[in-house]
Amino acid sequence: MQTQKTSPWLVLFRIVFTVALLGCIAYIFHNSLQSGAESSLRSQAVMQAVNETLGKVHLGPLSEHTIRKMAHFLEFTLEGFLLMLCLRVYTARFVRHMSWPLLIGMGTALMDETIQLFIPNRTSMVTDVWLDMMGVVAGLIVALVILLIVRAMTAFMRIENENRALRAEREELRRARQEQEHEYLARRAVQRAREGAAHPAPQEDEEETEE
Repeated sequence: MQTQKTSPWLVLFRIVFTVALLGCIAYIFHNSLQSGAESSLRSQAVMQAVNETLGKVHLGPLSEHTIRKMAHFLEFTLEGFLLMLCLRVYTARFVRHMSWPLLIGMGTALMDETIQLFIPNRTSMVTDVWLDMMGVVAGLIVALVILLIVRAMTAFMRIENENRALRAEREELRRARQEQEHEYLARRAVQRAREGAAHPAPQEDEEETEE
């Protein structure tokens, strides 16, 4: 029994998505390893940039607390997104195995908050775990919707190609039948012409009448 060869593109996607996921998790843990002062400075810099952008459209300002919570949510949203992509490139039945990315996301959130227990001026909160999990679920849903759309479009294109090939085959068969009918009619015409030449119709002698 021959085993199906894995596509080089699939291998490439596995490598890219796996490296991206590990990089995302490493980035999350790197942020957790920063001291309270370092983390606050980064949050203030981001807050200033965000509020300047929001000010141009007459929105904001956002507080540092809001910026930090949004950062938590977004980085775990990215993790959830990458988890779903990794799940897809390793198995075609990714919907059945949704528990795996959820467990990994939960483990990352718990580890993230556990690390902060041992960092000076950092606190660990249960609400942050739930916020992180909400981000993971949001990323999973976004990726799942995209994957389902891509699957539906791929199936539609495959069916359309099959229908196009079927129509072309039917057209070819129709032309072949027409050619056969033309050849048959041509042979019948030749046969009738030969029969007519071999058996000419009798001609009646014209009687001349004398007046």
